[in-house]
Amino acid sequence: MPPQTDQTPLPTRLEHFPISIFGMTMGLFGLTLALRTGGFGLTATIAAVIATGVLILLGGFFALKAVRHPGSVVAEWAHPVRMAFFPAISISLMLLAAFLRETNPGLAAPIWIIGALGQAVLTLAVINTWISHRAFGPGQLSPAWFIPAVGNLIAPLAGAELGFVELSWYFFATGLIFWIVLLTLVFNRLVFHDPLPGKLRPTLVILVAPPSVGFLSWLLLNGGEVDSFARVLLNIGYFFTALIALQIPALAKLPFALSFWALSFPLAAITTASFRYGALVDSGFHRALGYGLLVVLVLTILGLIARTIRAAMANEICQPE
Repeated sequence: MPPQTDQTPLPTRLEHFPISIFGMTMGLFGLTLALRTGGFGLTATIAAVIATGVLILLGGFFALKAVRHPGSVVAEWAHPVRMAFFPAISISLMLLAAFLRETNPGLAAPIWIIGALGQAVLTLAVINTWISHRAFGPGQLSPAWFIPAVGNLIAPLAGAELGFVELSWYFFATGLIFWIVLLTLVFNRLVFHDPLPGKLRPTLVILVAPPSVGFLSWLLLNGGEVDSFARVLLNIGYFFTALIALQIPALAKLPFALSFWALSFPLAAITTASFRYGALVDSGFHRALGYGLLVVLVLTILGLIARTIRAAMANEICQPE
């Protein structure tokens, strides 16, 4: 028999409202940046309004959960996988600031400061937990661990041009070193230990994000110059995109879970990187690649939205695990 699910309406099942749902807002804001970089300004603005509304809505639910069920939030923080998603909130704020920096820098700056402060605190807190007396096993490691530390690479997307140059270098350096460290650990786990469980397998796509975002941030910190290091980062991003493409048939067979939103932001990042590189070096191939990736990104997000709504209506999310 299929497992029984709680039939209580979604908004009242706050105790099981998952922190991982903020992967959705990262993906939606990533879409806004990809659309704008690709030249779809009006569509990008509409997408940004929608993404901001979703962030406010989800943030309100999670804040209410923290008030009514603080023990549940503490339990998520203590969970070796779920704790990695707490910085998705601060990353979403920095992505919003990145979208606003060109049209409304006066609003983008305070949003970036709030997001960057939250990211800095959460990065230290999570890494301190990793190296504390608590022991973690290889089976608890997944690409989702990239979010707290490697997510720092996102900070320069807005910070570098809003005047927070030194802080942007701090975040970039932190994200870069932990990308190298965690990439090594994650591949050790993937090669020499048991496969990722079903719900975590979509997080493999996160491997695409660090080099893609790193490329975009490096351009801003390096005065917009496409140097050798920029090319290295971009092509690492393409390699991981090709590698993950081989995993798509297996991922498509898995039942839907909120972790599938992990597909969205990395795909948005490599799409934006392709558009940016194509514009800077006048490469028609990379611009065409960007448009192709954008189509895949839009279809992916539309599919994720439809599956999420269907799951919510069927009371399949916000359930105890």
